[in-house]
Amino acid sequence: MRAHRIAAAVAAALTVALVVLGAAVRATDSGLSCPDWPTCYGHLVPLPGDIPAEAGYAYYQVMLEWVHRLIAGVILGPLVLLVGILALRAGREHAELRVLGILAILLLLVQAVLGGVTVLDRNSPWSVAVHLITASTLLTVLLGIALHRPAEEHGVRDRTVLGLAVATWLVGIVAFATAAVVAKTGTNLACSDWPLCEGRLWPDMADPQVHVHMMHRIWALFAVLMAVVFAVVARGRGHPAGRIATGAAASGIVAMLFAGWAILAEWPAWMQVVHQAIAVFYLAHVAAAGWMTWWRWQHRLVAPAAREARGVAGV
Repeated sequence: MRAHRIAAAVAAALTVALVVLGAAVRATDSGLSCPDWPTCYGHLVPLPGDIPAEAGYAYYQVMLEWVHRLIAGVILGPLVLLVGILALRAGREHAELRVLGILAILLLLVQAVLGGVTVLDRNSPWSVAVHLITASTLLTVLLGIALHRPAEEHGVRDRTVLGLAVATWLVGIVAFATAAVVAKTGTNLACSDWPLCEGRLWPDMADPQVHVHMMHRIWALFAVLMAVVFAVVARGRGHPAGRIATGAAASGIVAMLFAGWAILAEWPAWMQVVHQAIAVFYLAHVAAAGWMTWWRWQHRLVAPAAREARGVAGV
């Protein structure tokens, strides 16, 4: 395995961990426990005595936010930069890989700026949503580099499977964004029951909180349905991405059922974190299946030249 693939795979795993940790920060209301940036209460490493009593935060909340920043800035940031450089070097004969390397570096810079904006804008819903979308896009790019295959290993690019992968990913990104808005606007329990909302299939959307909540439900359901169709089509066409797509569909269904349970349990913090973890696994599976199609991993759809060669050989 090439160095850029290994580095990208490690960076992708760290990105998943960071998104889940971000959910823990959000679920425990720790997002503003470090009110300044890039320091925390004016210190690179805040100690219990550095936190004023009037701040209103426990030390564990400060540490959650601080560790989130530490992993992002000190570990993941340099690693993504390394991935970008390695991809640029490895992709001298593959323009698409070079593009992904550049994208990884650009997204890293954007994400660093957004991290500061999110804090300085006091975790506004729009900034949190954009921050999460950028992280999800970076994860997708890293998976693309990790799953890259050289031209000599290419099979046939199945455009139907690829189109479904892209569509499913886009819908998943919208579902992610609406989830962030729901979390930051405190509308998790705007509908106190599930699968109905206040006993109705289609509640009164004039209530802005119900409207925000229902938009996420609709997009999440759409994302799950898209993943199911994606998995069925990919497996039916014998594509190796079919198994990964099935994982995406399963993750989406579990996330949806878990959300219903969490609503009935009034969304305790641990359930918010677990729900986010399942959702990011869903998106990672969708992205991985899409890249397997884009990089034309070998599968049963044999290229025309190969079919002709087999015919000549009497196979």
